Amino acid sequence: MRLALAEAELALATGDVPVGAVLLDADGTVLAHGRNEREKLHDPTAHAEVVAIRRAAALRADWHLTGTTLVVTLEPCVLCAGAILAARIPRVVFGAWDEKAGAAGSVYDLLRDRRLNHRVEVIPEVLGEESSALLKRFFAESRASEL
Repeated sequence: MRLALAEAELALATGDVPVGAVLLDADGTVLAHGRNEREKLHDPTAHAEVVAIRRAAALRADWHLTGTTLVVTLEPCVLCAGAILAARIPRVVFGAWDEKAGAAGSVYDLLRDRRLNHRVEVIPEVLGEESSALLKRFFAESRASEL
């Protein structure tokens, strides 16, 4: 999670919401990392999780990311939950809950929906306070600069 938080910090330089993600293989080796790049790339799908998933799939030359763990600073949204399910990622660890758009247990629980063909183990609130504090600081500074 510390690596994901470092990625989140890097998102600040481009004005992106500070969310970072790291994808680990079964041995805990980093396969790929990502951070929000929506503002930087003008791409609504450039969420931290999607960026990391794309990089890992390219590295493996395979979209099946079985045996991996995605570590992300914020609970995945619906878009990211869909990408996680499509990539067959078996485990997600996240920091802060997203009470407005979360899809791993807060607003929705797509990752563990029994109606789908793949379910994900979800481990929430790992370094949650640190993740939440970074997001709160970003939004407070964004609101202050708008005044």
